Amino acid sequence: MASNKKVLLKVIILGDSSVGKTSLMNQYVNRKFSNQYKATIGADFLTKEVTIDDKTVTMQIWDTAGQERFQSLGVAFYRGADCCVLVFDVTAPNTFKSLDSWRDEFLIQASPREPDNFPFVLLANKVDLEPKAISPKRAAQWCQSKNNIPYFETSAKEGLNVEQAFLAIAKNALAQQNQTIDLYNEFPGTLNLNETHHRPIGGSDSCSC
Repeated sequence: MASNKKVLLKVIILGDSSVGKTSLMNQYVNRKFSNQYKATIGADFLTKEVTIDDKTVTMQIWDTAGQERFQSLGVAFYRGADCCVLVFDVTAPNTFKSLDSWRDEFLIQASPREPDNFPFVLLANKVDLEPKAISPKRAAQWCQSKNNIPYFETSAKEGLNVEQAFLAIAKNALAQQNQTIDLYNEFPGTLNLNETHHRPIGGSDSCSC
């Protein structure tokens, strides 16, 4: 009989302002796109249920502000994340150059147990626009240098590869969560087994908004 235990995956979307983080999230969750840009203040999140390997999981997708003045809020939002999505605009080279700092800052603030193996996914957004300043080859090379993280070319406006990208994100997040729980179980002598440490990582109680 299948388990009814709910699995919650916490996903963080990072990148410079106006790269399309909010649009990607809205396209995936609501299948809607708006041409009107409105900067995210602090952070916001949407949830969506997906089925992975016959298991129903709830993705809690956090859309964070790209402006520097909000980056100090990062530690509150990043902790307990199961996957981090990095987004850049293929028509804006500076947003690509910022990826290293976003990735490094996330690892510092989130403090994952195994930072070298923490799952990231890169989305090259606005591929429907011209001229493109960043080639797929250059983006792929960056991903290879970062432990071969998955890479998708997306268009939030046209919905291109958005579903496929978030499915990969969910799978990577689930694998990370399962690995973390396995790590708990490998060292039973260091844990109080009466504690409820088996609850899904990044549960809803980690977010007090």
